[in-house]
Amino acid sequence: MPAFKAPAPGFSVRFSPFHEHRLLAAASQHFGLVGNGHLLVLDLSAAAAGPAPAPAPLFAFPTSDALFDCAWSESHESLCAAASGDGSVRLFDVALPPAQNPVRLLREHAREVHGVDWNPVRRDAFLSASWDDTLKLWSPDRPASVRTFRGHEYCVYAAAWSARHPDVFASASGDRTARVWDVREPAPTLVIPAHDHEVLSLDWDKYDPSILATGSVDKSIRVWDVRAPRAPLAQLAGHGYAVKRVRFSPHRQGMIMSCSYDMTVCMWDYRKEDALLARYGHHTEFVAGIDMSVLVEGLLASTGWDEMIYVWPFGSDPRAM
Repeated sequence: MPAFKAPAPGFSVRFSPFHEHRLLAAASQHFGLVGNGHLLVLDLSAAAAGPAPAPAPLFAFPTSDALFDCAWSESHESLCAAASGDGSVRLFDVALPPAQNPVRLLREHAREVHGVDWNPVRRDAFLSASWDDTLKLWSPDRPASVRTFRGHEYCVYAAAWSARHPDVFASASGDRTARVWDVREPAPTLVIPAHDHEVLSLDWDKYDPSILATGSVDKSIRVWDVRAPRAPLAQLAGHGYAVKRVRFSPHRQGMIMSCSYDMTVCMWDYRKEDALLARYGHHTEFVAGIDMSVLVEGLLASTGWDEMIYVWPFGSDPRAM
C-alpha cells in the first residue's frame, strides 16, 4: 500500500472497527504549536490499486486549532471524536459533508485535550484526557460530560479503556504515574508510580485484562500486572528517545507496537527474552501515531511529523509497499 501525504505533521492514526480499508488520521500545522488541524479519512482499498500519489482523502476537515488525537466510534460506523488544542472535543460524522461538521463541539476542558478513546465494550461512551490534569467521560448523545475524574497532579496525556471491562480505564500523566479507574468511583482504584519521567501513553492487553503497558519520556516501555503492581513484569528498552505511543495487538497475545521521537516504530513480544521483533525506520521525523487493525490481522499504520502516513503488513518494509 502506498504512503499518504498529510497536509501537516501527523499526530494520530486509527483503523476503523467497521471498515477494513478505512483509516482515520489527525494532523496539525507547525507541530501542534500554532495553526490549524486536519481530520482525514483515508480509503486504503483505493490506494492499494493505484500508483503514487495516493488518492485524495474520503473526508478532509480543517479545524481552527491543532488536533492531537482521534478515535472512531464503536457503535456508529461514520462517527468519530477528535482531541483539540483549544480544549474542545469535536465529534464528526464523516458520512456528512464538511459543511455540516463537526456535529458536536464539546467545550469543558480548560486546556488542550491530548487524548481520546472510545469504549469498545459498552460502545456508548468515550474519554478525553487533558492538560488541565483531568479526564472526562462523555456520551455522544449528551451535550455535557457525564463525569469528570480528578487525581492526577500534572497533564494527562492519554486514556485507554479496558478491552474486557466496560467500566474500567487507565490514564497516563506527566506526574509519572499510570492510574486505573472505575467509572462508578470518583477516585482511582490504583496508582502505579510507573516511570521516573512523564508517562505519555498506555494500553491494555486485549487477551489478559490485568496487563497494562506504559510508554515514557525515559525511553522505555514497562508492562504491568495491575493485580501485583509493585514491579513491572517486563521492561522494554530499545528506543533512543521518548516513547510516544504503545498499542497491544488485537490478534497476537504479548505483542506490543510502539513509536518514538527517535523516528522509529518497534514491534515487541514482552514475554520473550529477545523481546524486539522488528524495528522500522521509514519516518524521517518524530513518529507520533500508530495503530493495528482489528479487522485485518497484521496490518499496521503509523504517522509522524514528516507529514507521512504509512500502512503496511507486519513483516514487510513500509517503504517498499
